[in-house]
Amino acid sequence: MFERVLIANRGEIACRVIRTCRRLGIHTIAVYSEADRDAQHVRLADEAWPIGGPRPDESYLRGDAIIEVAKRTGAQAIHPGYGFLSENTGFSRACKDAGIVFIGPDPESIEAMGSKAAAKNLMAKHKVPLVPGYSGDNQDSAFLAQQAHKIGYPLILKPSAGGGGKGMQIVRSDAEFPDALATAQRVAKASFGDASMLLERYIEHPRHIEFQVFGDRHGNVIHLDERECSAQRRYQKVLEETPSPFLDAARRAAMGAAAVAAAKAVNYVGAGTVEFIVGRHADGSPGDFHFMEMNTRLQVEHPVTEMTHGIDLVEWQLRVANGEPLPLAQEAVQSRGHAIEVRLYAEDPDHGFLPGSGKLARLQLPEASAHVRLDGGVVEGDAVTIFYDPMIAKLIVWDVDRPSALQRMREALAACEIVGPKSNVAFLERLVRHPAIVEGRIDTGYLDRHLDEFVAGETRPSPETVFAAVVASLQYDERHVVGDPADPHSPWNTADAWRIGHPGKRIVAFAVGDRRFEIEARGHAGGYLLQCGDAKTEITGARWDDRTLSARFDGEARRFDVRADASRVLLHDAAGFRWRLERVPAFAWEASGSAGGNQVAAPMPGRVVLVKARAGDKVEAGQELLVMEAMKMELSLKAPRAGVIESVSAAASDFVDADMVLVRFADP
Repeated sequence: MFERVLIANRGEIACRVIRTCRRLGIHTIAVYSEADRDAQHVRLADEAWPIGGPRPDESYLRGDAIIEVAKRTGAQAIHPGYGFLSENTGFSRACKDAGIVFIGPDPESIEAMGSKAAAKNLMAKHKVPLVPGYSGDNQDSAFLAQQAHKIGYPLILKPSAGGGGKGMQIVRSDAEFPDALATAQRVAKASFGDASMLLERYIEHPRHIEFQVFGDRHGNVIHLDERECSAQRRYQKVLEETPSPFLDAARRAAMGAAAVAAAKAVNYVGAGTVEFIVGRHADGSPGDFHFMEMNTRLQVEHPVTEMTHGIDLVEWQLRVANGEPLPLAQEAVQSRGHAIEVRLYAEDPDHGFLPGSGKLARLQLPEASAHVRLDGGVVEGDAVTIFYDPMIAKLIVWDVDRPSALQRMREALAACEIVGPKSNVAFLERLVRHPAIVEGRIDTGYLDRHLDEFVAGETRPSPETVFAAVVASLQYDERHVVGDPADPHSPWNTADAWRIGHPGKRIVAFAVGDRRFEIEARGHAGGYLLQCGDAKTEITGARWDDRTLSARFDGEARRFDVRADASRVLLHDAAGFRWRLERVPAFAWEASGSAGGNQVAAPMPGRVVLVKARAGDKVEAGQELLVMEAMKMELSLKAPRAGVIESVSAAASDFVDADMVLVRFADP
């Protein structure tokens, strides 16, 4: 086995590789950018070396700098993780030329599958089912438009050199095609350095199901069953699980055989994933399946396979790269139970999933156990930076069957609390309770079609929810009175608002978004009379143990999962939905309106990729003015009102700071 391994990555995957290496007694070497000098993967590794500036192209994409560190430190092998250089043919070949083992497939395999077009042509030769489309070299726009018309609509445009859904566009008519093609080409060129497109018939309501494959240098190739990744938003996976609730045994066997055939077609060595799109019949049963692409690396969602199969795929990668045969033959592969993974992100689902950044003032996650696994790259006090993917952690659960695993996930998410940048935890809690997920019928476009069912929007907490939050706050206050410890019976040590000739009244005020809730409270020690507007309730027998509140609301017993402190209350209501109520001063308060009527500002740091407005232009409300790229996504900045542009202060390729004014409107 290798004695020294360099991890050419960061964040949770670098930490995850380090853990397996440490268990195997392998010395680990980390690399880091200026933004990551205090990151967890730097602290976990046995040694760590700087490789450049904060941007990926200044550091984690610099293969020459990484190989130089490997040489200086005596690393025998490099594990690329996923993303960055993990599927880079040039980097894989450079490692080989330097006499360093690349823990992944050979350059020829990466090259064969790196181009979607070439991969589809190769799969056709090996009888792997394909979606009708065009994947040729002629990239003339007029010719592509002709091919689109020939294939028929709807169709999907995909960057040939891309991955992760970046640049994909669904087109439903000839009229839409030119603009969609221009957008897809622009994103592909910026992201992958290659604007080549392939066209495919778009299958309505498809399922995305991938198979984990593994090959060694002894001619063995097997699959480790499937992962369903149909819960997606804008082609980005949101929830992954295994086994798929959609497949029957016959379809699973056929797809597994096709996945192995795809891997053998490129003499595959190491861990890879063959991704399929699966249609459905009118009765809802699985229809035909078609090859989409092969990812020549470990996948983000690999832990669900590990938990159901009782294996460590990173250990398999290390052993296969060291020349050992696969630990299992196909007939020995067995799956047990059901596993589900979600990704905790610093993003704001209520505002278009805008990525966030900043210090994690509080990061509370569930306890790891045989049923719960956490793969993270940050801890409380760390910062989520603007330079990389804003993932905080992956949360994975396992249980004996799917309903039990879903309940485990609900409980695990309820135990999460993130203070600092906004997070997607509440969105994920709604997701794992939604009928489309519970009934196993979600398709890849469902979230985009029904997004309002998964985000909070303009909803407001019920009076009972607000009153439960008040009780927890009152109990917190009563425990944290600062009095005279020498006289525990002093009336000054009691937080009950008592006064002579008056039944003590306290005001508790909360803010939920732009709404204010002001509650009058009388009583103490578990008995309270509460009023919020016209709503009233009497609370008796209230007990709160820092996590669970139980009390009688007008004589009816209720139980809530609730955490509280001097600043906020985090509470799950009777339906299990999360509410975050910020405590605010008990005086008149009013949400300030935005000042954005005459200007458009950058919502976050990023790069301007397209400017569509000029000074003097007349524009309509909602018209697109600029396009920004930030944290692996494009942001469309639109006119807040109709009017005349006074000035534009950014040009294409400019890097801009958050809140920088990019467009000003002339006064009406």
